[in-house]
Amino acid sequence: MYTSAMRFCRLLALLPLLLLASAADGTELPKTVAPTQYRIELRPDFDQLTFSSSETVDITASAAIERLVLNAVALDLSRATVDGETANVALDAAAETATLVLPHQIAAGTHRIAIDFTGKINNFGRGLFKVDYPTGDGSKRMIATHLEPADARRVFPSWDAPAFKASFETAIVLPEGFLAVSNMPAVEETRVGQGLKRVAFAATPRMSSYLFVLAAGDLERITSQSDGVEIGVVTTRGKSATGRYALASAVDLLHYYDDYFGIRYALPKLDLIAVPGLINGAMENWGGITFFESLLLYNPGYSSERLKRSNYTILAHEMSHQWFGNLVTMAWWDDLWLNEGFATWMQAKATEQLNSNWPIWLDEFGAREGAMNADARRSTHPIQQPVSDESEALSEFDEITYVKGRSFIRQLENYLGPDRFRDGIRRYLAAHVYGNATTADLWQSLAAASGEPIAAIASSYTEQDGVPLIRVAANCIAGKQHLHLRQERFTVHDPDAAPRQWRIPVVYSPVGGEAKRLLLVDKEADLDAGSCGTPVKLNQDGIGYYRVQYDHDTWRALIDRFAVLSPGDKVNLIADAAALTGTGRMAPDDLLDALEAVRPGDVRAVWQAVERALGHIEYLARGRSAHDAVSAYGRKLLRPALSALGWDPAPNEAPDVMMLRADLIWSLGEWGDPDIQAEIARRFAAYRQDPASLAPDLRPGVLHLTGRRADRATWDAIHAMARAATASEDRVRFYYSLASTPDPMLAKETLAIALSNELPSNLDIALINWVAGAGQQPELAWQFIKDNFAVLSDRFGPAYKDSGPARVAADFTDKEHAAELAQFAPAHETAGGRIVAARAEESILTEADAIANVLPAIETAITKRAR
Repeated sequence: MYTSAMRFCRLLALLPLLLLASAADGTELPKTVAPTQYRIELRPDFDQLTFSSSETVDITASAAIERLVLNAVALDLSRATVDGETANVALDAAAETATLVLPHQIAAGTHRIAIDFTGKINNFGRGLFKVDYPTGDGSKRMIATHLEPADARRVFPSWDAPAFKASFETAIVLPEGFLAVSNMPAVEETRVGQGLKRVAFAATPRMSSYLFVLAAGDLERITSQSDGVEIGVVTTRGKSATGRYALASAVDLLHYYDDYFGIRYALPKLDLIAVPGLINGAMENWGGITFFESLLLYNPGYSSERLKRSNYTILAHEMSHQWFGNLVTMAWWDDLWLNEGFATWMQAKATEQLNSNWPIWLDEFGAREGAMNADARRSTHPIQQPVSDESEALSEFDEITYVKGRSFIRQLENYLGPDRFRDGIRRYLAAHVYGNATTADLWQSLAAASGEPIAAIASSYTEQDGVPLIRVAANCIAGKQHLHLRQERFTVHDPDAAPRQWRIPVVYSPVGGEAKRLLLVDKEADLDAGSCGTPVKLNQDGIGYYRVQYDHDTWRALIDRFAVLSPGDKVNLIADAAALTGTGRMAPDDLLDALEAVRPGDVRAVWQAVERALGHIEYLARGRSAHDAVSAYGRKLLRPALSALGWDPAPNEAPDVMMLRADLIWSLGEWGDPDIQAEIARRFAAYRQDPASLAPDLRPGVLHLTGRRADRATWDAIHAMARAATASEDRVRFYYSLASTPDPMLAKETLAIALSNELPSNLDIALINWVAGAGQQPELAWQFIKDNFAVLSDRFGPAYKDSGPARVAADFTDKEHAAELAQFAPAHETAGGRIVAARAEESILTEADAIANVLPAIETAITKRAR
């Protein structure tokens, strides 16, 4: 999968790759029995990595039953009773179930199950897992849970599906000096033995099992208050000061969400838990959100502005889930987008409201382009589609669910207006509080609030796949401009794609004129567009989820007026032109004219659009004779912008300018600018003597580009820094730099780290991916996976086969490797694995097709201009 090689690298310099994992194929549990209350006590052994436990579960049976079926994985059930009578236990590892065979039939009604069991604390980040992390006093260990979508069954026998909501009352026995955190506040703490204590937590409201959370270790907690709720940030000891930015942000966000949703946050506390490893991103557990440490903690004066903003939006995302996902939960994973698409939209909306100087929607354009590119391939899927089991569920945690979902919601809010849209959201939540809901329920609430036929408008976006393309032809008749619009399906490497038709909310305006609106329902439409001579721009600020292709004269007129367009319109024009050129629908010179229209005074998002377009071309051109010309052209376009800024910030410089400087240095260094490379070497040498000498926003790029040119001594020096680092922010940055090396021998040594115990497994996985991407060594990474697959699978957990190989293979651009992935049996063992592998194969074939059929013309156009 590719959005932009440079942007992908920048993101991973701070964020670990979100690993798509999966459970084994699940078996749907009988609906005749449902839990109402769990009481669970866990007794973990931090040294032996095991736990013993007991639970009681109150259930309601709707009919007489002779056996109970619930989920359990890697658990040993030593004793089970139902209403005090012993039941025989039959475990089915493949189905992930435990069946309790009753001594006699029990009647419909309420009953109580009691189970004693033991389990394992995992080395991989599913179920209950351990994290070993470095400190100034040596290595320490903590434990935490990660249960989405179906790993509660690894911690306790349960009805492990979203629709089976129940209350959870939890207790844990742990060393006296440790802190434990769960969904609810602790209500009792008692000493239970030499050096041990038992911590009991209040009962939760009704919730789905995947939202259960427990974390424990040598932790500390800082707190604040918002609307009567205690908010805490939980860190490993000594790091709580770096949680103060997240704490202050959470106070503001909770108040904003209480008001926006019209329902107060439902729990008495909300903890934000920083985990030094094994959380691939963040998880919205109700009342106890877990984050990979570098995605929550921020050190003022040391951390970059990019990290500050990234952490804020992730926090906004996870906190919005406390309503959309936790308070009201999708009924099954085919409506996952109700959780993730909405939260991804809300993270941007809330961030924009509370940080008005951050151009958040412009910053999100790159993610939207990635989603649209994926949605144009034959391996795409509708936002809403049937999901048969948990392995398929996790394959849906992708850019279509998150980013296309977000983009459609933004388009819908823009169509309805913010007030009517918010009224519909409030109706939806109020109608389904503490329950489950479907996409149809959301449409019903929005329709009631707006009076609009929402389901009819929405279904073309949520129930069918694909990207709309509007072709625009302008004609001048008697001094009046007329536009003919025709909608088609925009596809990439899919000549036989089934046709589609959408209901597209179109916003258009003459350049500098008043915006007008049209709901494009039919295949074609004609409209009046003012006086001749002023071109009309469709899709104002790129809010709509569709591409636009203009006739040549209109395109030329828009480029001639490029300077007066809004930043959003500039980014939108470049993005559409890059996509159209990449599929042969637009002449390369038209794209290059747009790129050359960008000026040093343009904002960062516009320059990012230039970098994305050029970055993709450079990526495709690697290993070809024209690569040097492509790189030289990229340097030629970007150099004036950096020259205007210089390397060092001016007094009171805007944060976006600092970030633009870092972007430009990264790209120019990647594209071989000798002056940049020389300055990188000088600044890295100074950094080794005094880390404070390097501005926070420049550190990721300087370290990455140093890794790109590292010799043995430099690689060893960075490795020593990585091993000594105790903050995840630094560890990610240093190991990313190691993985950036183009030296095959050093790259092999980097890969070997993934077989050691130097890093937690999520960073080991990221390290392999970084060698393939940032180090431009996919063949080495692919061979490493094949040579060590058994060891890697054991280390990374049973899900690695479903996504790890496909992720690395996706960095190839030739048909041979697509075929090799298709024949790599482990990647195709589960339904979810087959889906992920098919997407990676299609991504490779798409790039191979572009190299063969489109790239030569682009290279020819660039070569002429680079002279």
